[in-house]
Amino acid sequence: MKEKTKLAAIIGFFMGAYYIPWDHPVIRQSGLEAFMMLREYAREHVLTCLIPAFFIAGAIAVFVSQASVLKYFGAQARKILAYSVASVSGTILAVCSCTVLPLFAGIYTRGAGIGPATAFLYSGPAINVLAITLTAKILGWQLGVARAIGAIFFAVITGLLMAFIFRKDDTARTAGQIYVPEDGDKGRSLLQDALYLLIMVLILVFAAFAEPSEGSTGLWPAIFAAKWYITIGFLILLAWILKAWFTTDECKSWVDATWGFIKQIFPLLAGGVLVAGFLLGRPGYPALIPEQHIQSLLGGNSIWANLFASMAGALMYFATLTEVPILEGLIGAGMGKGPALALLLAGPALSLPNMLVISGVMGVKKTATFCGIIVIMSTIAGMIYGMIAV
Repeated sequence: MKEKTKLAAIIGFFMGAYYIPWDHPVIRQSGLEAFMMLREYAREHVLTCLIPAFFIAGAIAVFVSQASVLKYFGAQARKILAYSVASVSGTILAVCSCTVLPLFAGIYTRGAGIGPATAFLYSGPAINVLAITLTAKILGWQLGVARAIGAIFFAVITGLLMAFIFRKDDTARTAGQIYVPEDGDKGRSLLQDALYLLIMVLILVFAAFAEPSEGSTGLWPAIFAAKWYITIGFLILLAWILKAWFTTDECKSWVDATWGFIKQIFPLLAGGVLVAGFLLGRPGYPALIPEQHIQSLLGGNSIWANLFASMAGALMYFATLTEVPILEGLIGAGMGKGPALALLLAGPALSLPNMLVISGVMGVKKTATFCGIIVIMSTIAGMIYGMIAV
C-alpha cells in the first residue's frame, strides 16, 4: 500500500470517528450490525469457505502452469471450451460471491482472459446446484428453472461482453507472455496434480455443505450429518499427497502464494462486510436503510422495481443459500416475481465486499463494467419473467 493511501485511510478513519453521530440510536444500531455481520461472517464462512479457497488459489498460482491457463482460458483460447468450462463451474463449487474471489484472482493473475475469468467469477456463486434446488423447492419450480437458465446465460454473455469491451487490454496482457511447454521434471504427472486440486475442491465443497431445510429427507441430510467426517478424511488424504508427491520447497511456495492472496483480498473483504452491515444490516435486523423501505420499492413489475432489486441485490452480501430464505420473506411482504428473479440473478454473484476486492484484482473500470452488465441484464430478465409469470 502506498504511503498516500495509508495516510488517506488514517484520515478517513479519524474523520468517521469524529463526525459520525454515534450517539444517535439508528447510527449506533447500524454500527452494531456492521460488527455483528462481520462476526457472523467470521464464524460461518472464513474457516469453512475462505481458507480452503485461498489455498486452492495458492495452488493454482504455484502448480498450474501459465501455459495451461492460457491454453484453456487465455484470450486466444477456443471460446467454446473456455466459456463452457467457466460458465458451469458453479455446479461444482457451492461458494458465495466472496469465496469465489481467491479462485478468480488465481486464474486471472495466471493469464486467463478477461472473458472466461469473469464468466467464472459470475458462475461460481450463481450456478449453484444446491441453491437452485432450494429455490425450486421453497419458491417454486418456475423460479428455480428461470434462475438456472438465466445464470448460465448470464455467465456466457457477461464473459463475451467483457472480452469484447476490453479486447485491447487482453491483447496487451497476452503480448508479453511466453508460451512454454509443460514442465517435465517436477516429479508428478498431470493426473497427480489434478487429483491434488480435486481433493482441495472437495474439502471446500463438503466443509461448506449447507444445512438442509427442516423436514428434508434423502441424500442431502445424510451428507450434511457426515460432512465433517468426509472433510477430515479428505484432509488426511491431502496431507498424505503433500508428503508423498511434493517437496518441502514446493509446499513453502504454496503457502507463500496463499498468504499473498490473503493479504490482498481479506482486508478489503472485511471492510466491505462492515460497510454492507452498516448500511443494510442482517436479515431481520434494521440498520441505516430499513428493510421496510426496500420491501416497499419491490412490489409489482415496473422497470424501477426490477432495477432496484438488481441494485439492492448487487450491494447486499448473501452467504451461500441464504438468499432463498431472505427472498421468501420479501415475497411474503409483497415483492413481485420479476424483482425476485432480478435479485436472485444479481445478488449471489455480487456484493459490496465482492466489488471492492475485484477492483483490486482487475481495476475499477473493469469492475464497474462487470457489475453494470449484471445489474442491467438482471433488470431485463426480471421484467421478462414478471410478464410471463402472472
